[in-house]
Amino acid sequence: MIQVHKTLDITPERAFDLFYESKTCERLHDPLDYLYLMGDLYIVDELILELQGR
Repeated sequence: MIQVHKTLDITPERAFDLFYESKTCERLHDPLDYLYLMGDLYIVDELILELQGR
């Protein structure tokens, strides 16, 4: 979440809130999605794309 906090220039608390309320977080915990195999920056990019509505 530090990378989300830095990239979006938001508080760490807000970064955690955004992540845990996101579909990206749901996907990360879905063993059929395989997002959990991706690197940190890839997951951050996925979250940012989700927040942008893509």
